[in-house]
Amino acid sequence: MTDAGQTTNGARLASASRVVLKIGSALLVEQSDGALHRSWLEALCADVLMLRKQGKEVILVSSGAVALGARQLKIDSRRARLPDHQAAAAVGQIQLAHAYEEALGGFGLTAAQILLTLDDSESRPRYLNAVNTFFTLLRYGAVPVVNENDTVATQELRYGDNDRLAARVAQMVSADCLILLSDVDGLYTADPQTDASARHIPEVARLTKEFLDMAGGPGSGHGSGGMRTKLDAARIAMGAGCQMLITSGRVMRPIQALEQGARATWFLPESTPRAARKQWIAGTLKPKGSLQLDKGAALALEGGRSLLPAGVTAVEGSFVRGDAVSLIDPDGNEIGRGLVAYAAGEARAIIGRQSAAIPEILGYRGREEMIHRDDLVLARERPGAAPA
Repeated sequence: MTDAGQTTNGARLASASRVVLKIGSALLVEQSDGALHRSWLEALCADVLMLRKQGKEVILVSSGAVALGARQLKIDSRRARLPDHQAAAAVGQIQLAHAYEEALGGFGLTAAQILLTLDDSESRPRYLNAVNTFFTLLRYGAVPVVNENDTVATQELRYGDNDRLAARVAQMVSADCLILLSDVDGLYTADPQTDASARHIPEVARLTKEFLDMAGGPGSGHGSGGMRTKLDAARIAMGAGCQMLITSGRVMRPIQALEQGARATWFLPESTPRAARKQWIAGTLKPKGSLQLDKGAALALEGGRSLLPAGVTAVEGSFVRGDAVSLIDPDGNEIGRGLVAYAAGEARAIIGRQSAAIPEILGYRGREEMIHRDDLVLARERPGAAPA
């Protein structure tokens, strides 16, 4: 531990309000017999409580289900095929969820299991449902525990899927910090186990080919992630404005150790999660339709408010919930873009109406806003826009 490391780690962690923490199988599962490393898990949950007391929201992305299930079913992982892995995951997920329930419960925290696949992060309806579930659980004070849903995998389980999944989760929830707990304490210029001249790299501001060439292959027997997959995760996280770090989980309180100056490699994005999301909405997504606004709604948006159905006078185009749409003021000018909370047909049914009437009109209680302010970018906020 160093004073400089303690200052740097502490300051960067202190600036984060929403943290995603990824735990690898090699940390959770005993190498000798494949049993759950329960004392380490309990120590980690003490770290989660510490972060919560600092006012941070915490989401866990955990490996380990396949390894635990394989032990229970006596499956030899070296000869296992996809159906064997899926069966092991089905058994192991129950054990893993129960372990987290007990360990977090011991510190007065409520665990909630979420099963996801990488495909869920790329399917718009499933993505939106997952995001809503995350934010609802966080609002109620629960700790979401994400597992890769290996039981429904349609292809062989791939190296490092949970590293990439953790980065996708961080992107989904606009996390400030993604922590990958590993069996190594960061990125090196070469494999430190085989090259005595390997140097630790404390910070990465741009993921160049040089860094990618430093990455090795798969890691330990129980784990499936190598350094290259962690750099893939870093690329996703940095693109979402989320700082990411790799540090060793081979201690009993890894987050506490990090705050005390433990060695790590930080991957530092150029923007914040909010700015990256705004840029994504404004510059990446193609609008699928438009909403015509009355003067009052246009002024409300300029004042930082959300768009309510009452302020919309017309709907153009064909779109589904979560699609990007253009926002048009009474003079015909595009004043912004946003992610709409209702499909085109539903939007047409509720425009001009008060939000309280939505359940009666649609038959279910949806969002009060047509577009929430967090899902909206005004024209003046877009990259390259002229200053006001």
